[in-house]
Amino acid sequence: MSIPMRSASVLLSLVVSGSLVLCQQATPPAQPASHRITLDVVVTPKSGTPVSGLEQQDFTILDNKAAQPIVTFNAINAPQAPIEVVLLIDAVNLDYAHIAYEREQIDRFLRADGGHLPYPTSLAIFTDTGTQVQQGSTRDGNELSAALDQNPIGLRDIRSNAGSAGASDRYGLSLHALQNLAAKESTRPGRKIILWISPGWPYLSNPRQELDGKYEQRLFAEVVSLSTQFRRAGITLYSVDPLGAGQNVGSEFYYESFLKGVAKPNQIQLGNLALQVLAVQSGGLALTSGNDIAAHLQQCIADLESYYEISFDAPSTDRPSEYQQLEIKVDKPGLTARTRTGYYTEP
Repeated sequence: MSIPMRSASVLLSLVVSGSLVLCQQATPPAQPASHRITLDVVVTPKSGTPVSGLEQQDFTILDNKAAQPIVTFNAINAPQAPIEVVLLIDAVNLDYAHIAYEREQIDRFLRADGGHLPYPTSLAIFTDTGTQVQQGSTRDGNELSAALDQNPIGLRDIRSNAGSAGASDRYGLSLHALQNLAAKESTRPGRKIILWISPGWPYLSNPRQELDGKYEQRLFAEVVSLSTQFRRAGITLYSVDPLGAGQNVGSEFYYESFLKGVAKPNQIQLGNLALQVLAVQSGGLALTSGNDIAAHLQQCIADLESYYEISFDAPSTDRPSEYQQLEIKVDKPGLTARTRTGYYTEP
């Protein structure tokens, strides 16, 4: 979604006041002095389920294209791994008319296999009045389905036709909710998976739009904060679009325009904080094709059946917030590795 140039300054004020202050409120805990970077790596063929049985010598870590020694290596075969799943329903960025279908699909996912979930799972419902997060988690999908049935989701106050002001409100509220959820999950041990069911918040980026220097700095700080918080807390974000390609003609893969890591404040765009972008950069998936929500959720969970926990020691630096591109190479034909796409340095 693009916005008129005349509304850019108003929009940016709303975004900054509504969400970017969270950079200061949700500061992640201090990183150990070793600057060890731990990556959760999923290896897949072009199509099919994740591949197990690989060994340390099959992997190469590239940090800004420079190979780094692997310090620790663990092949994880879940569901024994300490993983928690948060299933979030986004009632801010989805029209009320689609909520009923979404709930039916989620119910189908939760009740599959007799309601036996492979990992402890909790529900979160994001509305324009806040985010309700279920206390505790359970492997009982029938229990979660019943809890969802008892939680009505009303009409949202922010309408999709409210223009640029409404779009900026949704943008700010969404980032606020994501930051708060990430901060909450960072207090829990183990790996955390956030399944965010939503078409995403507005991109709010216009090719002709120029951002003021102070807004560039604040937006860049938000990108660094989220990236660092996700990495330290072991959070992987998945974006599941409930509308499908038929409702997103022409914009299904627009998020790919913003996937490149932001190295400097003057490179920042509002689209760099889109839901789909943050999901891919965290090592998760952005599923935008088709509206079989239950199948997409199963696809996300399948990522956890077999993956690799690999760590390396980041090169020391006295310059914080420098972007480091990450890439994992697999020495096996036909296989590709997916993990977080980069990190920001800390002194």
